[in-house]
Order: sequence, then C-alpha cells, then structure tokens
Amino acid sequence: MNHSERIIILDFGSQYTQLIARKVRECGVFAELHPYTISEEALAALQPKGIILSGSPFSVYADGAPIPHFDVFAFAEARNIPVLGLCYGLQLIAHTQGGAVDKAAKREFGYAALEIVGESPLWKGIPSASQVWMSHGDSLTVLPKGFEIVGKTENAPYCALQNTQRKIYGLQFHPEVHHTTDGTKILANFLFDICACSGGWDAGSFVESAVRDIRAQVGTGGVICALSGGVDSTVAAVLLHKAIGKQLHCIHIDNGLMRSNESRTVIELFKTTFDLSIDFVDASDLFLSRLEGVSDPEQKRKIIGAAFIDVFDKEAKKFGDAKFLAQGTLYPDVIESVSFKGPSVTIKTHHNVGGLPEKMNLQLVEPFRELFKDEVRAVGRLLGIPAWFIDRHPFPGPGLAIRVPGVITREKLEILRKADDIYLDEIRNAGLYNEIWQAFAVLLPVQTVGVMGDERTYEYVCALRAVTSVDGMTANWFPMPYDVLARMSNRIVSEVRGINRVVYDVSSKPPATIEWE
Repeated sequence: MNHSERIIILDFGSQYTQLIARKVRECGVFAELHPYTISEEALAALQPKGIILSGSPFSVYADGAPIPHFDVFAFAEARNIPVLGLCYGLQLIAHTQGGAVDKAAKREFGYAALEIVGESPLWKGIPSASQVWMSHGDSLTVLPKGFEIVGKTENAPYCALQNTQRKIYGLQFHPEVHHTTDGTKILANFLFDICACSGGWDAGSFVESAVRDIRAQVGTGGVICALSGGVDSTVAAVLLHKAIGKQLHCIHIDNGLMRSNESRTVIELFKTTFDLSIDFVDASDLFLSRLEGVSDPEQKRKIIGAAFIDVFDKEAKKFGDAKFLAQGTLYPDVIESVSFKGPSVTIKTHHNVGGLPEKMNLQLVEPFRELFKDEVRAVGRLLGIPAWFIDRHPFPGPGLAIRVPGVITREKLEILRKADDIYLDEIRNAGLYNEIWQAFAVLLPVQTVGVMGDERTYEYVCALRAVTSVDGMTANWFPMPYDVLARMSNRIVSEVRGINRVVYDVSSKPPATIEWE
C-alpha cells in the first residue's frame, strides 16, 4: 500500500520495538519496522519522513553488536530526514558520532525522574520534571561533538541529547511504553514539530486506500478468500466484497480443529448480515488423518498449512476466474516469522505467511499485512460488522491443534471444546470478556490422580490462559478473580468427563508466547 508519509523504525532487537510502531500510529502517522540490516537503497526507496532507532539487548561497543551497514546519520542528513534514537539508538548516535559508551556504574531498570535541562522541540508541552521508563545497562560517558544535553536523570546525566542543526535526537529512556508519562506527547513532538508530518492515518483512510489498491491489483480476476471465521478473515472478506463484489468467492473449511459450533456461527453471520456467498467444506477427516500421531508443534502447523492448500486447490477449480488468494495476514504474523538479525530465528511458523500460493498458481491478496489486530477491529467496525463478532478474542489459524500439546485425537479435541466453552461462558457471565484480549483453554498431555465420587480417577489437566494486550506483540496475564476461577474449575471438572484438574497460566509475553505451541 502506498503511504503519503511514513516513519521507518530500524529494529535492533528490542522487546519494545513493536510498541514504537503502535505509538506512532496512534498519533495518526503510519510507521513500519525494518531490520537494521536494511540497505541504503531500500531505505531511500521508502522515502521516510523520519527514522527512529529502536533499543536493543546488545551493547553498542560489543563484538557483533547490531550496526547498520551504512552511515544512517549521513544518509538522513543529506536528505533532511530527522532521526530519533531510543536507548540503544541514543548509544548508537554517541558511538558513531565521536562520543563514547561504557558500562553504567549503576544499571537502570524501571521508573526514573526526568529533569529537563535544555530547550528542545521534543519537550513542547512537557513539564520540567516527568516520569520515564528506563531499561539499560550501558550509558554515555562522552558527549559527541556538536551535541548538547537537554535532559538527565539521577543515574543518567546524558539522558537526552540533540543536534538540532543535523536533526538528530536521542533519548536514553523509552517513550513508547505507557510507564513514561509523557511518552506519547514526546513522540508526537518528534512526528509533527520535527518531521513535519501531517497525520491522517486511521481506519477510514485505510479503507479508502485499501479498496483502491485491491481493485488495482485484482482487476477483473476472481479472488478466493479463506474464511476461517476469525476476526481477521471476516473483516478481510467484508473489505474485499466492498472492493470487488461478486468477484469474491469465500470458502469456509471445517478442519476438525474448530471451537464448538464455530462453522454454524460463521455461516449464519454471513447469510443474515452480508450478501456473501460461502462454499462450505467439511474437511475434518482429511486434517485429522494427516495429524494422526504428530506431536511436534511446528510439524502440526506445516501439516495444517499444506492441508489447507490442498483443499483450496481443489475448491479453486470450481471458480474458473480465480486468480488470487486472499488471507488475513497481520503485521505481527509477519514480524514474528522473521528476525531483526536477518536470517529468521523463527518463534513460530505462521501458516498464512509466505509461499502458500506457489502450488496453487494464485497470487496473494493480503490487505491487512501492515495492520495490528486493534487496527483490523477498527476497520471492521467501520465496515458495519456487528460488535459481538468484531470484539471476539483472536483464534489461531491452526485452531485447537496448538491447544492440544502432544498427539491430537478426536477424543481430546472434544474434551477441550467442552472445557473451552465453559471457560468462555463463565468469563462472559462475570462481565470480563471485553477486559481480556484473549482467553482459551489448553488440554495438557498430562494425566493426574484425582478422587471423584469416592473413586480414583486418572484424567487430563486443563490449563486456562487469559491475557491483556493491545496487539498481541506483548501481553500480561489477566488477574482472574478467585471466585470466578473457582466457578470455572468446579464446572469444568464436574461437567467435562476426562478432566480432573484445572490450572491457571500466569506467564506474560515475553518471555512466554500467548499460545502454548
């Protein structure tokens, strides 16, 4: 998609990098991430209005530290592009511009009090004392020539620096995290007062651009849409229908890994709310037979992805005009499938990222490839999708396959469906559903001893997971009230034959992922 203005964030491996993009977009300016290994030619082609350098777990002076392959600062200065370095980004400024960085006498993690000691366009509307969030073990020891100090903390005398003539700015703290009280305002000052962005990035502008882009890409060709029933594919289908009407052919596949009554809900929604034709395929036998005996999660994802291709390949032949395959791929899917270091160190394979249409001889249409989850929801609301559907928790492409660690069986899937139904039912009954970003049950490959009706049992353990998040890139576990947990546990153990123990997952992301596999 073409963007009239964009901010490029060079990723040096910080856990907060995605938050920078989210904060910039919240300010109404489109931002996208690129690895620090991007070439000078590729960066120039993007025509950025500004460049932000992310943090990093590395020390800038260490062997193998992530350093761009060209002089980013000379590149930006020659094109009058402002640069903002955050944490490691500030240290990179010092390290490459004649200053010095060393191990800090005292590492700084957590809250700190920022004292503004010099005028800066970054400080417009910012109080002289402000709370910021620190996360660093190194610090500046020598200021680069031509730079001035405009902010400090008790442990970081060089906390904020600038060279206004060269339009280079650096902050030791993280304005992108909500713990930094005035962080969004500081970023907005960089975007609008320093980079001269005009703003205007929102769901409405996205829909207009996306409709034009889809029509230009598709022409008169037919588009097959993999309609899983999740929020992403549903919003994608409605957007595509708005753009190309009857050129769109939706296919819903029951892969045997769906939640309870999922297919029925999807079909009814599109029949009653949207004038969309859906080709329903029950392929549960095919998927489950291929997954028989498979326990490795990466292998599960690959098998499921391949099975989807085979089914779509067969169904596509029914539509002679089919030239494209639409997918609800999101920006986090893309980010998690590559590494900032270059060659991918994959966290997990996303079955809808890259390469699927090769066998099918179809081209990809991915209207949401640049969007985060909450942005997709905003688009969905604008397109008139009912709130009860658009606010549903995310559901992974591989479905329940990655919520049954170990070997999958029909019996295990049915046990999990019942437990998951009860879990979500109790969350809704407690009025907590919309406070939680994602909640689901996991059937563990562990059996434990229990006593039920004076008899010994040896049954499965069910783990309950609930997290709060903005876009799934980071997440905190949800503090479920004890009385609600008690009701959930009692109902699951009492009503679901095959489970005699329930546990609650209190892991955040990072270090854990949201899904168990």
